[in-house]
Amino acid sequence: MWGLQDPGGAATKLHATSVAATESNRATRVGWEVATAMVEKFTATELSVLRSDLLAGTLADSREAAELLQVFLMGRGYGVSPQAAMDAASRVGMSGCSIPVLQHELESLALVM
Repeated sequence: MWGLQDPGGAATKLHATSVAATESNRATRVGWEVATAMVEKFTATELSVLRSDLLAGTLADSREAAELLQVFLMGRGYGVSPQAAMDAASRVGMSGCSIPVLQHELESLALVM
């Protein structure tokens, strides 16, 4: 009854607030789904094995580390720029080969073929 007696009153404001909240939630949900789809191209196990290989001490320099990054990515169907792999190998090395940095660099390097 309140909405009928006061067309521009509380009922109208409540409806407008509800619509705005629904639209906001929808936009947030869509953004979350897109962000989720972009995350985790590589499993934690894959990253750990690659990190172990990089730290094994058998790599003489960052050029060889870059080649290992390239082989890792190409084996999973991604293209890789050799110069970008060199830059990434340097950043990974400077980080002490931390998993988050390794993951970030690999995801930045991976070019869909």
